[in-house]
Amino acid sequence: MTRWMRTALLSLCLANAALAASPPASRIQPVTDTVQGVAIVDNYRWLEGDNSDPKQLGVATAEVSEWTDAQNAFTRSALDSLPGRKDLEDRLRPLMEVGTVTAPQARGRRYFYRKREGNQNQALIYVREGANGTPRVLLDPAQLDSTGLTTIEWFDPSENGKQMLYGTYRAGDENTTLHVFDVDSAKTLPLEIPSKTRGSGWLPDGSGFFYSNLLDAKDPYSGQVKFHKFGAEVAHDALLIRQFTPEENKKLATTFGPFGFSSRDGKWLILGYSTGTRNNDLWSVELAKFWKTGQVERNPIVVGEEAQSNGPVSNGVMYMLTTLGAPNGRVVTVPLADPARAHWKEIIPERKDAVIQSVDLGKDELVVTYLHNATSRIELFSFDGKSRGEVRLPGIGTAGITTDEDSNEAFVTFASFNYPSSVLRVDLAQPSAEPVVWDRPAVPVDPQTVEVKQEWYASKDGTKVSMFVVHKKGLKLDGNNPTLLTGYGGFTISETPAFSATLFQWFDAGGVFALPNLRGGGEYGEAWHKGGMLDRKQNVFDDFIAAAEHLIAAGYTNPKKLAISGGSNGGLLTGAAITQRPELFAAAIVAVPLLDMLRYQDFLMARYWIPEYGSAEDPDQFKFLYAYSPYQRVRAGTHYPAVLLTAGEHDARVHPLHARKMTAALQAVAAAVPDANPVYLWVDREAGHGQGKPLNLRIRDTADQRIFLMSRLGMLAK
Repeated sequence: MTRWMRTALLSLCLANAALAASPPASRIQPVTDTVQGVAIVDNYRWLEGDNSDPKQLGVATAEVSEWTDAQNAFTRSALDSLPGRKDLEDRLRPLMEVGTVTAPQARGRRYFYRKREGNQNQALIYVREGANGTPRVLLDPAQLDSTGLTTIEWFDPSENGKQMLYGTYRAGDENTTLHVFDVDSAKTLPLEIPSKTRGSGWLPDGSGFFYSNLLDAKDPYSGQVKFHKFGAEVAHDALLIRQFTPEENKKLATTFGPFGFSSRDGKWLILGYSTGTRNNDLWSVELAKFWKTGQVERNPIVVGEEAQSNGPVSNGVMYMLTTLGAPNGRVVTVPLADPARAHWKEIIPERKDAVIQSVDLGKDELVVTYLHNATSRIELFSFDGKSRGEVRLPGIGTAGITTDEDSNEAFVTFASFNYPSSVLRVDLAQPSAEPVVWDRPAVPVDPQTVEVKQEWYASKDGTKVSMFVVHKKGLKLDGNNPTLLTGYGGFTISETPAFSATLFQWFDAGGVFALPNLRGGGEYGEAWHKGGMLDRKQNVFDDFIAAAEHLIAAGYTNPKKLAISGGSNGGLLTGAAITQRPELFAAAIVAVPLLDMLRYQDFLMARYWIPEYGSAEDPDQFKFLYAYSPYQRVRAGTHYPAVLLTAGEHDARVHPLHARKMTAALQAVAAAVPDANPVYLWVDREAGHGQGKPLNLRIRDTADQRIFLMSRLGMLAK
């Protein structure tokens, strides 16, 4: 179907949907599988698409595309007709046009960074000559693609600042192509390396670089690390490590695979292989031997352990952050010439009250970022592990730091719910000094009008869980406030304070925002993560449900005023919440979700997540997956909350089949339940998992989700 035909069909569907009081029909065509001895009936297998080719599972058929167009039209008609939809978008637009800026990467006298201003769809790449020099635009995505759909995903300047690698993809497909940019002439050179490529470090003289990509762009399990020498053919680039095939190692073939990076002095290459969501092997390679022999001689640092290990390298020593024997992390020195464990030296021990997030190198110090009660602290240490004090931060919030091992200058990116994201320049020689704002986008709100609290509540099994609660100062907590509860709970991803200008519209309308630190995340270390993975995944859902119950008991809200929202693994979270406790919520956003947990591993890159979730292919893991899988838990006769599901047509991570099938199942239940709440689906034809989406589409999506929530929580004018 051509784009013109699809546009015409969508217009026709939209016209028909405007007259319809119910969503488009979804035919039932049962398919029965016997999984681990249990008969599983799937009424909507056809909505997965064409599964006849094992290498192209789930390609949308013409029928699936037409069904999706009809669902999109129904959703557009419903959301666009809600009172105040245009006014809300007009209110949100200036809030979403608030700019963004990243901390600069210093290379010699040049400072490279990313920045987006005003109504620009995508961030631009800038350079300054000196930290306070005049900004110069190097790359503008709008010049690469006038549609706004092309994203510069990453950039990596050479050590002398004369060249820069950068990667682009389009329409959210994340299939990144590497390009080379000459900084002096401001021109992109002819060299391109496709297939989800990312730079992994330059040689000091700029004569070549390391990179990672896929051998086959259509095979997400074909990762490799290679080296390119300028002037040589890409086809002849040296292979340093590649992903194992299923025949070589079935366990490792389903994990994230190889990675690598080089030391700044060009003497060492670090190669790694992720064997789980928080486990990896690690080796050192002496590059002098590689240049001489062409052979990759890997010296094992950590191999075969259930731990995550990595860290920066300087003068032949790795300052390795590892969870080996320390679930909250510790730092050891590893001499790369002989990295056997007998030669390790612990310099920063594990803390029980804080988690080490990262280790960076300054000129005279190690810079360690901690997470304490889900907020950031940055502490300096001498190279033998003696504390030199904490870097002064503006308050309680989330901080990341960019350092240079040749300088005491560093840049801190800091944000909180009531502190706009800012880049602060700090002097590591004087960590207690007041940081200086290097760049901060202007915001059209007063951050001091909101109140931020951290509260603790008990989950189902008695575990204490922390939660941030934010609302306008002076708000009366009468148990009737519209409340938005969101969360994630997986893959050690930590939910910490962040600034969102669009939330101020929610606060001004009397809304409360709540963000719990669910198990499965990394806020309280690896033990916290393991408490919410595999057969303990139900703990995550219990933590989330308990957060809702706490908000009600504490007088913030009630079930008619409580909405939930989550994306990706967070979409699984909200999908599980509505199927386990539908009476607890008035509305739910289930964005780019995993929902059919019995078949998820068969599509796109999802086998990477088996160490986190498990697989129905395993008899024991099938039991707990089947117990909570949201798609299989949809029950006839249940009064579910109003639901808005979203997906991206070009999603390379989570297949849109999950949102399609769940929509059909929920709509079928709603059709037979008196006074049922609506179920909507929006599949973005020009997006993927969400990364790289241009501003104009993000404004539309935010307005859609916000008007949906406000309509269900009684926040719109009559």
